[in-house]
Amino acid sequence: MGLPVSVLARGHLAQPAVTTAVESVYAELRSVDALLSPYREDSEVSRIARGEVFERHPDTREVAALAEEARALTGGLFDATRPDGTWDPSGLVKGWAVERAARHLAVDGVDWCLNAGGDVVVVCPSGVPFVVGIEDPLDRTRLVATVPSTGAAVATSGTAARGEHLYDPRSGTAATGVASVTVVGPSLTWADVLATAAFVAGDGALSVVASRPAYTALVVAKDGRTTTSQGWPGTLLR
Repeated sequence: MGLPVSVLARGHLAQPAVTTAVESVYAELRSVDALLSPYREDSEVSRIARGEVFERHPDTREVAALAEEARALTGGLFDATRPDGTWDPSGLVKGWAVERAARHLAVDGVDWCLNAGGDVVVVCPSGVPFVVGIEDPLDRTRLVATVPSTGAAVATSGTAARGEHLYDPRSGTAATGVASVTVVGPSLTWADVLATAAFVAGDGALSVVASRPAYTALVVAKDGRTTTSQGWPGTLLR
């Protein structure tokens, strides 16, 4: 998927089921990458971009439906169609794929933290939280906040790691209003969508996340100031 993916486990690890679970996570993510990566010539996304006519995989159809739902939910702030008209669901696929892969992490007596390029799913049947660190987009050697979690998803959108790669679908211009947006909620698919849409919204970031009551956000402005939505579960470190 072009990004680092790690699996952190704790608990009763001397079980064959633990190794099987981890292998299944990576196998699932490789399968999704083969099907939906816009960087692979043989993926269905690339075939669609070339205008090929074929029977689309059920997962491709599911992602297309979710992308349209995301566009409607965010008022066009999230859109899987690029300004040049090419369909590219990458902004939804990562969260969706990681959330789906996390279903394999159901092993008695084991807590898990699955991290894909800073988008995190936590599964803690023990009830003891993992603490997820939120990187400071202005100084990547530091954290700007921490979030304790026993079962939430955490997604961050920003320019620190990949530069100015996000754009406003409504205008086709680069989105540069804030430094980063982190969203916490029950679904990584929707936390990721909302983080992207909120980043595009800039000064209106918190109002975008407020449209989904189960989700909360941390916004880091370009000057380093931080604001959070009501119910933010984390701790600010500066």
